[in-house]
Amino acid sequence: MREHMLAAIAAASGLDALEACRVEALGKQGTITALLKTLGKMTPDERLVQGPLIQGLREAVANGIAERKATLERTALDARLASETLDMTLPADAPMPGTIHPVSQVMDELAEIFADLGFAVATGPEIETDWHNFSALNIPETHPARAMHDTFYLQQGIDAKAASTADEKTTFSLLRTHTSPVQIRTMLSQKPPIRIIAPGRTYRSDSDATHTPMFHQVEGLVIDKGITLGHLKWTLETFVKAFFERDDIVLRMRPSYFPFTEPSVEIDVGYTLVKGKRVVGGAEPDGWLEILGSGMVHRKVIEACGLDPDEWQGFAFGCGIDRLAMLKYGMDDLRPFFDGDIRWLKHYGFSSLDVPTLSAGVGA
Repeated sequence: MREHMLAAIAAASGLDALEACRVEALGKQGTITALLKTLGKMTPDERLVQGPLIQGLREAVANGIAERKATLERTALDARLASETLDMTLPADAPMPGTIHPVSQVMDELAEIFADLGFAVATGPEIETDWHNFSALNIPETHPARAMHDTFYLQQGIDAKAASTADEKTTFSLLRTHTSPVQIRTMLSQKPPIRIIAPGRTYRSDSDATHTPMFHQVEGLVIDKGITLGHLKWTLETFVKAFFERDDIVLRMRPSYFPFTEPSVEIDVGYTLVKGKRVVGGAEPDGWLEILGSGMVHRKVIEACGLDPDEWQGFAFGCGIDRLAMLKYGMDDLRPFFDGDIRWLKHYGFSSLDVPTLSAGVGA
């Protein structure tokens, strides 16, 4: 029986024929399987003789099948390698790459630039309290920003105010209108000196070609001893030159008003006209563009966070990330930023492999 089965296995011309031999010998109804079932009916003396013979037969057949299968598979592979050809000079099919959204790209650029200046990145909740969003920032109850036509209020906050159960410091009642609450939370939780930027989403009731109900903002805060407007000016000049990757940047500081800074200044950047388009930079600007607001942190803001304004001073600044992206990369409408149009994303998007670095260029 052993010789007959091994001969049949050796003569199998393919994997299908070999499988038929395996089923015939070792399958549920196979010859060897039937022999194994007879062991239970034998006497101990018979089993002592027949058992090793049957087990030896099963092992010999199983090993023969495994060896023949390896030989057939190797022969099939050799035949396939001999018949198939692959032209290694043909270009590979390039997969469709995804792109980084301009807003995400600019956020990475900002983090890289300010990290080099010693700033950490801070975050905070997008649903805020009246106190963190307004009161702690010296924004009075009568300020227009608190009106419902400018700010998105939550129904739970409106109901709590109507029932006189609202706590200005703990009731989360609105969508933050700026990332300034992150500055407040940082000053409350961290001892000076403080150097942070706070990028993130903000919300205001506004919508047109240059405004959207949800937009992105980055704010910076420095709290230390002996801080002056000179430190603010140098920081902003260094940032703008690194961001636009030009050394011929000219900034102009104009007096302004913000409740949370005193004195307050608007920062304009000079631009030149190139083929009818405004390009940031130029030793002799053709005009000016407002890019951010800034100023020295108001004494009342420092006091609200439990710090002594006679000991600690600081400056803060803020600008729209979306508008920075528009200005740097030549976009003229803010609304496509949020349309999800794949054609727009392909055109203005960035490669995921080109991570912004100061050494390689933040706009890589």
